[in-house]
Amino acid sequence: MSESIDISKYYLDDVIINFQKTKLLAERSIKQVRNDADLFWLPDGESNSVAILVKHITGNMRSRWTNIFTEDGEKADRNRPEEFDQKYTPSRAELLELWENGWSYLFITLKSLNPEDLLKEIYIRKESHTVLKAIQRQLTHYAIHIGQITFLSKQIEWKNWKSLSIPRNGEVFDYKEIEK
Repeated sequence: MSESIDISKYYLDDVIINFQKTKLLAERSIKQVRNDADLFWLPDGESNSVAILVKHITGNMRSRWTNIFTEDGEKADRNRPEEFDQKYTPSRAELLELWENGWSYLFITLKSLNPEDLLKEIYIRKESHTVLKAIQRQLTHYAIHIGQITFLSKQIEWKNWKSLSIPRNGEVFDYKEIEK
């Protein structure tokens, strides 16, 4: 007779690692953009810049990951349209501070969760989600935008770009440094 294995703890540990990997990918992309003004480069009138994506991701994180059991994940004080405002041009240091603050909301909340929390009901935009579903929703959302950050950064720095995964003829990036 086999024992039942509760994978909830493993899931929580693994999802934190996946968020860390995703965060690191964006940071390594942003770091390769040498000119601060290029963080605001728009490939066309409908696209977002690296800076806009950072502002959006961090605004979303604050809204989604604070008071998840007592408040809707779309906070009343969030000004989502402002996240896409091209007139607000913070410095690289200010962007990176926003970035770290946003991720701290997520990691503090994720690290505070217990396996039994995963099936609790929370709300995002008045729509019911289990915590598990909300985590998956946000992991996907952030990964999409971080893919955009990486693509934009690569477009900006294409002549000097250093691969963040498996280059055509180089060594593989080792994620083990963040799995500790």
